[in-house]
This record gives sequence, C-alpha cells and structure tokens, in this order.
Amino acid sequence: MARASMSKSRQTGGDETAVRERILDAAFAAFMKSGYATASMLEIATRARVSKRELYALVGNKQEMLIACISERAKRLDVPADLPMLRDRETLAQVLASFGTKLVREISDPTVIAVFRLAIAELVQAPEVARTLDRIGRETSRAALRKIMARAQASGLLTGRPGELAEQFAGLLWRDLIVSLLLGVVERPHPREIAGRARGATAAFLQLHPLPSDAPAC
Repeated sequence: MARASMSKSRQTGGDETAVRERILDAAFAAFMKSGYATASMLEIATRARVSKRELYALVGNKQEMLIACISERAKRLDVPADLPMLRDRETLAQVLASFGTKLVREISDPTVIAVFRLAIAELVQAPEVARTLDRIGRETSRAALRKIMARAQASGLLTGRPGELAEQFAGLLWRDLIVSLLLGVVERPHPREIAGRARGATAAFLQLHPLPSDAPAC
C-alpha cells in the first residue's frame, strides 16, 4: 500500500513538472505573439490547456512566469561544476574558449534573441521585462565570467579586477554581433564560426594580459 502511494506521488510530481513546462512554453509563446503587457492569463491558460487556477498554483502570476522562463534558460550560462583547476595559461585558454563558445551558442539562439527584442519592445509598457532579463539572464553569464577570472587571478595567471577582466573578454567575444542579431542583419553564426570567434577572443584577451612575472608558465 505504501509502495503504491509512493509510486502515485512520483507520478503526480512528474505530471506537475510536465504541466509546468507546458505552461512556461505557452507563456513564452503568448509573450512573443501578444507582447508581455498585453498577454492575458486566460490566453496563456488556453494555450497550455489548463485552468487559470492550475496556472497560478504551478507557476504563479505573469511576472513569475517571465522569471521562470528566463531562469530556466539562464541555467545554461553558469560555470560548469566540473571546471578544471586553472593552474597554467593553457588551461585558462581552454576554459575561456570553451565558455566563450557556450555563451555565443546559447545567447545567439533565436529564442534568446527574441526575448531581448521583447524586452526592448516592452520597455515603456512593461520595463520589468528588461530588468528581469538583466538581473537573471545577463547577470548569470557575467557572474560566471567573473568567477573564471577570479580563479585565474587567485592562481596568479592574471592581474586586475575580475569584473573588469570579464567585461573586457565579453567585449572581445561579442564585438557587434548582438546588435547585428537584434537588428536581423546577420544570421546566427555556425558552430565552427562560434568556436573560431571564442578562440580569437581568448587569444586577443591573453595577449592583452601577459603572464605575470611571478606566475607559473606551465
């Protein structure tokens, strides 16, 4: 009896997760079609094939849906748990190139670009969209880069403030790609182009920050 109850509980939890994902997909689709300010809870509930009561119970109000949509995507931009120890410049170069590749691949995704466009379009009517995107989405990638730079600094591989180093690397990585993607004047880079961009940014960054004289060369 207890085993059957546990099985039913797991099944219910799995069902709720699936419905929650369906709600978030519906919310995102509604935001893209109608705009964040205009999209109604009824429209989202209809798209998700749930009642408004389920909508509030499983996710919450419209702003909580927006936060959930952005947070789910932002998880991909965090520093990987298996980040290697930064003991030499070669490892640092590999980590920067790998993370830079992931940043460009994830952020240049058409879905993410659509969220940026939504934030810009809703700036007057719903400024919370831009604030949420900056606080959760963009800050996740910035914090991840700062963490990498701080570890490199702690290992004696770089000098300077981690925040400033992170901003400089991001500038070399993106150049004008984000603006061009937002304007729709360029296509999303192919995987090989993305990897090449990340390697180029890494090489330029490390050239600007030569190995401190008292740090290990390898």
